[in-house]
Amino acid sequence: MWPYYPELLSRPVPRYTSYPTAAEFHEGVGPEDYANALEAVAPGTPLSLYVHIPFCKSICWYCGCNTGAASKAQRMTAYLEALEAELSLVAKRIGGRGCLRRIAFGGGSPNALSTIEFVRLLDRIITVFAAGQPEISIEIDPREFTPEWALVLAASNVTRVSLGVQTFSPHVQASIGRIQPLALIENCVSALRSRGITAINFDLMYGLPNQTLADLADSIAHAIKLRPTRVALFGYAHLPSMIPRQRRIDGSALPDANLRFRQSALGYDLLVAAGYVPVGFDHFALPEDPLALAAKAGGVRRNFQGFTEDSNDTLLGFGASSISMLPGILVQNEKNIGTYRERINAGSLPTVRGFKPDASDMAHSRWIESLLCEGHVEIRSDSQNRQALKPFEDRGLTKWRGDTLFIEDSGRPYARCIAATFDRFRQPDSNAASQAV
Repeated sequence: MWPYYPELLSRPVPRYTSYPTAAEFHEGVGPEDYANALEAVAPGTPLSLYVHIPFCKSICWYCGCNTGAASKAQRMTAYLEALEAELSLVAKRIGGRGCLRRIAFGGGSPNALSTIEFVRLLDRIITVFAAGQPEISIEIDPREFTPEWALVLAASNVTRVSLGVQTFSPHVQASIGRIQPLALIENCVSALRSRGITAINFDLMYGLPNQTLADLADSIAHAIKLRPTRVALFGYAHLPSMIPRQRRIDGSALPDANLRFRQSALGYDLLVAAGYVPVGFDHFALPEDPLALAAKAGGVRRNFQGFTEDSNDTLLGFGASSISMLPGILVQNEKNIGTYRERINAGSLPTVRGFKPDASDMAHSRWIESLLCEGHVEIRSDSQNRQALKPFEDRGLTKWRGDTLFIEDSGRPYARCIAATFDRFRQPDSNAASQAV
């Protein structure tokens, strides 16, 4: 069992899917900056694309994603038209110099689209970027999954599917507005494997309302039996003041900090005991999975997809609220779907804010990423850093060996807190982030 030091976990910290984080983005970086970065892409640059589909057939109460109900066909059609136009705008500025290696569809729920709409969108991407055979992944809502979707995904050469499972406990599902029986998940997995799609991810959650240790253990046992190639075990972030739909969740039914910590530790122990390799602080992969192999080789990265084996430095985001990362710049699209369409229809890139990191920012970014992905970083720490790290060192959670800082096994759940000591923008009293565990 990990040692529990609540005083070290009391401060909310970012998930550090980028550094600087989106909280530091500002309107001083806009469409012209993004256009210049795209036009500076060097020939042969490997590209990763993220395509955001901000629609779901039904909205779960816990969800913090930028998504809305897919209730109007006309709204969906208009969004897809804008999305295809954005793809063309970006591809034109790159001018064929990039080499498309990866495409990820996320949301929302990409399968809120019809299969025909999905195939058309994918075909558009492949066409405008003159792609060969990129790796393609997609997030799927199991409640809207059909055998037809399994057939279409296989025919489209999709290589990885992530299923939003969250929990198998019926009473916890009712508490978060997401009812999906075990048999439904079993059928999804069976349909995908029967079509040759074997790289399957499960997203699970702890810290949910009315969730006990036994509930979590039961959900993980069901997951292990189905043997997904990867499992992401996330802690639920309850931020009803920022995410109105979460107000439907009974805050008094949430596990306290101690129970959340024990749930996280239990999930770690059960998945590792079942043969999964831990990656970072919340991802797990079977030993033969590319993510586990990357972890073994020290090649894990962290970006808006979470922990990944994707080594590409250029990630292009498409759709409302999507974030793009290129050397020397981070940019984010307009979040509001209607305004996003208006910007695209006016012939403009929909970028509304971003950040241009300087050399110091980039150094801090490398340190934070190294700590989260590899558990150590070589750095000549100054006295201020040493002082900030002292509470962790005093409790045996970190250790210095020369100029290298190591996070001990006991310090794994504190990784984000340790990384935050290298965050130049973080304010001690800031609550614009989630619980570390």
